[in-house]
Amino acid sequence: MPIGFIGGSGIYDALPLEETRTVDVETPFGEPSAPITIGTLDGTGRELAFVPRHGRNHEYSPTEVPYRANIYALKDLGVSHVIATNAVGSLSTDIPPRSIVVPDQLFDRTRHREYSFFGDGIVVHQGFADPFCSDLASHLADAVDEATNETARRGGTYVCIEGPQYSTRAESEFYRAQGWDIIGMTALPEAKLAREAELSYATITGVTDWDVWKADAEVTLEEVLENAAKNESVLKEAVQHAVESFPDGHSCDCHSALAGTVNTEPEVIPEETYQRVEPLVGEYVDR
Repeated sequence: MPIGFIGGSGIYDALPLEETRTVDVETPFGEPSAPITIGTLDGTGRELAFVPRHGRNHEYSPTEVPYRANIYALKDLGVSHVIATNAVGSLSTDIPPRSIVVPDQLFDRTRHREYSFFGDGIVVHQGFADPFCSDLASHLADAVDEATNETARRGGTYVCIEGPQYSTRAESEFYRAQGWDIIGMTALPEAKLAREAELSYATITGVTDWDVWKADAEVTLEEVLENAAKNESVLKEAVQHAVESFPDGHSCDCHSALAGTVNTEPEVIPEETYQRVEPLVGEYVDR
């Protein structure tokens, strides 16, 4: 099975791949951000399926990203593990720009997005206490330490805001007062959807700015893009090493995360709804 890679801001092309092909995947939730590029990572024999989160030309804002289509397409292609990258701001003096953070928690401040594959006659109540796969997150942090000149910050809370505007000073100070660590716009609903699709999912983030809480700091697109470009080589090296060294046959609780979560009797689920989500819940719904 290929490993999925969702590239965020600053990661617009995939890792060095051989024998690449482009796949158009039709999903019940529309088209992915771009056709999926599939290829074999140079010299490893490992297959990777890559999708640029914001599209090939960064045409999708954080709210407009077709998150459901992206995750569904990767699931449809047989992906079982997804590595994501995100550009984030820092909420802590201990995390300067160009730091690499592998978070373990999320706080959701978005409000205009589709958060689930389910609804329309099927109700699924799924646990999300630990939003990232701990095995995969640890592996990503190890990859940073082993393959780059950086040391990953392990753990921390990523607060996800709607965007595309940056925070107000009051908002930024509020987030800091909660003890949260980094701030971004794209980890949600991506992480929730990956859990619904029973994918092992974790993200590796590159810090681009101080947000706006720091008295002498003002977030600008120029600064974000400059630091994202500096982070890009580190993120790519880390992801490449993570893919190369990924343990064969790895499995975890993420891969059975839907077990016992469907709260609707199978016979009352509308046929159209069932057909749409059957690739996700088919083994748990006896029709």
